[in-house]
Amino acid sequence: MQAYDDSADVGHFIHGKRVTGNGQRNQAVFNPATGARARKLLLGEVADVEAAVASAKSAFAAWSNTPPIRRARVLLRFLELMNKHTDELAAMITAEHGKVFSDAQGEVARGIDVIEFACGIPQLLKGDYTEQVSTGIDNWTMRQPLGVVAGITPFNFPCMVPCWMFPVAIAAGNCFILKPSERDPSASLFMADLLKQAGLPDGVFNVVQGDKVVVDALLEHPDVKAVSFVGSTPIANYIYETGAKHGKRVQALGGAKNHMVVMPDADLDKAIDALIGAAYGSAGERCMAISVALLVGDVADKIIPRLAERARTLVVKNGMEPDAEMGPVVTRQSLERIEGYIAEGLKEGAKLVVDGRGLKVPGHEDGFFTGGTLFDNVTPDMRIYKEEIFGPVLACVRVKDFSEAIDLINAHEFGNGVACFTRDGHVAREFGRRIEVGMVGINVPIPVPMAWHGFGGWKRSLFGDTHAYGEEGVRFYTKQKSIMQRWPESIEKGAEFAMPTAK
Repeated sequence: MQAYDDSADVGHFIHGKRVTGNGQRNQAVFNPATGARARKLLLGEVADVEAAVASAKSAFAAWSNTPPIRRARVLLRFLELMNKHTDELAAMITAEHGKVFSDAQGEVARGIDVIEFACGIPQLLKGDYTEQVSTGIDNWTMRQPLGVVAGITPFNFPCMVPCWMFPVAIAAGNCFILKPSERDPSASLFMADLLKQAGLPDGVFNVVQGDKVVVDALLEHPDVKAVSFVGSTPIANYIYETGAKHGKRVQALGGAKNHMVVMPDADLDKAIDALIGAAYGSAGERCMAISVALLVGDVADKIIPRLAERARTLVVKNGMEPDAEMGPVVTRQSLERIEGYIAEGLKEGAKLVVDGRGLKVPGHEDGFFTGGTLFDNVTPDMRIYKEEIFGPVLACVRVKDFSEAIDLINAHEFGNGVACFTRDGHVAREFGRRIEVGMVGINVPIPVPMAWHGFGGWKRSLFGDTHAYGEEGVRFYTKQKSIMQRWPESIEKGAEFAMPTAK
């Protein structure tokens, strides 16, 4: 396996080896904690996508015909290597993304969960069988791979989100092309090296770095049968429409504006802990981050002063520091966008309780740091309520009762994740039943489903018919075939012109 060099150019992984590709374009990869240009990313071109697709096509026949148990054994070796190199991979993520090291370790662990799930592929690919579905006829189903499939993944989880896709896809017998984020691309190559070391045949997993040129080439290529995407809603919509226009199966997970309802009977200490961790963890750069607190009744007056105290005292520094609670955001452009939203919130009339703008970390003055920001008196017509900020900004909305909270959440265009903190069993039950959101937490602030349940939102948080990973992921990366069989001895003489029915 090639050692990680934090100064080397970042290229592609095609047909079992790292390559520089055909393009002349490049862009910088930054260290968010220092603001310094750390590495150069070699941007792919259409020719690089063609090479990756050709490699995957050449590997597909043999890999798809490999017994599922043998495919699972390759993934088991990959799982062992991922566990062995967790800290090395996490440090790489922190260096390029900025999230604190413990958070990066947790990201790798959640990716490993899906690899473990994919190792059970022999069971997951089992079909159904009915003997004597009609006289002398048996009927069964099987699931078979699609062929060459692709994944386009975001910057905020450079290990975990790719692991939502490729382990399930390749376990099911497909060959996979990954287009990772250009902001933190190194984790993808590290995992490609581990797959190679685990014995994965050349061509089954490829990585093409790049931008829209690579994305469009994957969406338009006739030999790419399916595309999975995680990112912002405008891009998810584009991916879905473009892929579908070119005859592809598409799964596109979009943006979010996740609410947390705090009922008057909630344990306020635990609700405060939950809001602080869910709003400011990973500097708010999570699609499951809580960005809106719906405070019911008199909860706001009790909770906001305590939230403000915690937000002001967040330990913000280089993510590799052991006591860091929050690191930098990923790029200077992200920092400017986030702080622009804070200014907009002030302009629209929200009360700025804690202002995180302009934070400077000693020794890292050029890093992309902003502090935790807290707004009160936010209303549903404000941009900071309606739009995804993707930063450490928590907007508090005061509501009179539970029904108003439900109505506000259900009226929002996004339906990714939501939480409710309460001790009341009836409230919890009604919340779970009535809320129009794909992932729901009852006293759980970030309800990311485990690997065998599947991840995905509703409304404009998901384009396509299936959620990521879990059994829905297996269905996305396979197609069902139904076989009906009988033998000549059971066939009656003479042509049949009526619609066949069970006899």
